[in-house]
Amino acid sequence: MHQRIEDYAVIGDEQTAALVGRDGSVDWLCLPRFDSAACFSRLLGDEENGHWRIAPKGAHGPCTRRAYRPGTLVLDTEWETDEGAVRVTDLMPQRDTAPDLIRIVEGVRGKVTVCSTLRLRFDYGSIMPWMRKSDGHRVAVAGPDSVWLRTEPAVRTWGKDFGTHSEFTVEEGERVAFVLTWHPSHEPRPRIVDPDEALRASVADWQAWSARCRYDGPHRDTVLRSLITLKALTYAPTGGIVAAATTSLPEQLGGVRNWDYRYCWLRDSTLTLGALLKAGYLEEAEAWRNWLLRAVAGDPADLQIMYGLAGERRLPEFELPWLSGFAGSAPVRIGNGAVDQVQLDVYGEVMDSLWLARHAGLTSRPHIWALQCALMDFLRTAWREPDEGLWEVRGGRRHFVHSKVMVWVAVDRAVRTMEENPELEGDLDGWRAMRDEVHREVCEKGYDPERNTFTQSYGSPELDASLLLIPRVGFLPPDDPRVVGTVDAIRAELDHDGLVLRYSAGKTDVDGLPGDEGAFLVCSFWLADALHLTGRTEEARELFERLVGLTNDVGLLSEEYDPVTGSLLGNFPQAFSHIGLVNTALALFWDDQPD
Repeated sequence: MHQRIEDYAVIGDEQTAALVGRDGSVDWLCLPRFDSAACFSRLLGDEENGHWRIAPKGAHGPCTRRAYRPGTLVLDTEWETDEGAVRVTDLMPQRDTAPDLIRIVEGVRGKVTVCSTLRLRFDYGSIMPWMRKSDGHRVAVAGPDSVWLRTEPAVRTWGKDFGTHSEFTVEEGERVAFVLTWHPSHEPRPRIVDPDEALRASVADWQAWSARCRYDGPHRDTVLRSLITLKALTYAPTGGIVAAATTSLPEQLGGVRNWDYRYCWLRDSTLTLGALLKAGYLEEAEAWRNWLLRAVAGDPADLQIMYGLAGERRLPEFELPWLSGFAGSAPVRIGNGAVDQVQLDVYGEVMDSLWLARHAGLTSRPHIWALQCALMDFLRTAWREPDEGLWEVRGGRRHFVHSKVMVWVAVDRAVRTMEENPELEGDLDGWRAMRDEVHREVCEKGYDPERNTFTQSYGSPELDASLLLIPRVGFLPPDDPRVVGTVDAIRAELDHDGLVLRYSAGKTDVDGLPGDEGAFLVCSFWLADALHLTGRTEEARELFERLVGLTNDVGLLSEEYDPVTGSLLGNFPQAFSHIGLVNTALALFWDDQPD
């Protein structure tokens, strides 16, 4: 039986991440990168698709308790048994060359027998490796991949049922460490890692990083956990931040809304940059800005909505028929076909990010303004075309209002940049006229005067939660009656037990997909922001309190939430949800604080 999505915690080394269940099983791990094929795929299949469980002998259910060490990504999982108590500490230290997964078993009380069951299955659970012994390791090899398992000499390991097993006892104060290392199969043995030194260094490094957090308002621990999660989803070599560590966790249990989120979306750029800058993480913000600049370089007409970890452009989508999907939610998809969509909003997000970076004083680059001018030249005619919109709908292109608002943002930021930096060259008068034209068209064609609300697309009666961003981006002031009306309409028509749907999925043909979905968590954070901006701060704080309460026991959020079942849905942990949490906390409790 599958665990629930909220039963997982994440550990990682800023190049990949593993999901660890309450039962002590690592059920998802892609090596060596976030977007590599998984060697543990139980998350999307069953035990035969790969996992690694360490737990007391005979313990079939969840642990007694678990928690991250404060300010770190080091996870402690504890079991109380009739014989005593035992703790498993899981971490992935920042790597030198090869990625390591370290699991340290420690006796807390009494004398406990512990079992380890390791099933390695490469290529998303489809390839059983050849196992052999070498230099005190058990080595699994298949094609380009090898995984080396090392433990204490006194701990016997043996093969059975196509897995590697061990059984041992620990008394109070005794420790047994396992180190699992991925390595290219054609290279010699990886270096030996001291697990205790790696634990000490990892705790120290994470706590030093966490100490840089400037936020000191309510729910500081939850905000910090969200920032740590964003750091964990960062691909350190390039500065790119993946949307989530997983693929195909369903937006509806048993449904087909299952997508691969192990890539970097431009839509997240402004909100991510703002959260990092305000919280005091300038180095990470600059790394993300620099990733953005590399990714979008080239012909503005070829700007994509998402890229690979290093800015790769080709992310072909295909299905894995041998995996049954989380809770039977098939298909399991690898890659993302939405990469080929046209989304005009990304131009606004890029321009807004670069404007924000300039204001924050991030290191300037001489080519940035030339790139921005090229984007503006492209938008001069392209803005009139329909697109697929923010939510990557697969029901055909439309004139989405949010996309047009973000075009306005792009032009507005170009105008303001020139007004503040008169030495820059550009078509200031032409851009001002274009800004006015876009604004006028949106207000004429994207607004329903009878209902006093902006709509999802021109001429459509549907609403869209992205319209909550209108006051945030400055398209209209928060006290404009059209803004207040839009917030109220979305609150009424897209309500899902007090939370917010993206749009009326399953009741409209806009996304071209069957089935329903849960409440999209970042949209509920946007509602809290909009309520705050429109003078309803107490209501905003009440909503924020509820949203914070939806984090799982270790402070993590997925993409969506189902109020009916009380379960998280969608890929996990989700950067967009954690960005929303950080930004809303900053807006409600911190924006009025001195720098």
